[in-house]
Amino acid sequence: MTDTVDIRPLQAGDEAEWRRLWTAYLEFYESSVGEEVYASTFARMLAGNAGAPNEFRGLIALCDGKPVGLVHYLFHRHGWKIENVCYLQDLYADPQMRGKGVGRALVEAVYAAADAEGCPAVYWLTQDFNETARRLYDRIGKLTPFVKYTR
Repeated sequence: MTDTVDIRPLQAGDEAEWRRLWTAYLEFYESSVGEEVYASTFARMLAGNAGAPNEFRGLIALCDGKPVGLVHYLFHRHGWKIENVCYLQDLYADPQMRGKGVGRALVEAVYAAADAEGCPAVYWLTQDFNETARRLYDRIGKLTPFVKYTR
């Protein structure tokens, strides 16, 4: 990769670019959310980044100063561990940046945040058809046999 990817916590001034990136992520999964969800999610990210417990945290990837990716994650308790675990909920890189290390840099930044919190596990979900992302995930994570159910 020739471009340098910088990862940093979301800041209040990132809202417009965060919305652009998160909207593209949601559209990839053929989903959408209302304005109140955009507003509350961004507020939660800022609160989590400021240290509020049990709030989501958000990171943004920059290439040459331009936002090109995002990740959202949360620390939570787990019944099988004393320490918290980390759930990586959303990960997105602009399509033109895929294969250039943006996704890997974002996941590794979450790994580093988990390590800094003394958190032994990071986990995430993806859909089986997300082949591009799964090629990365197969290199940096371990596929589990779990099947997800929802109500």
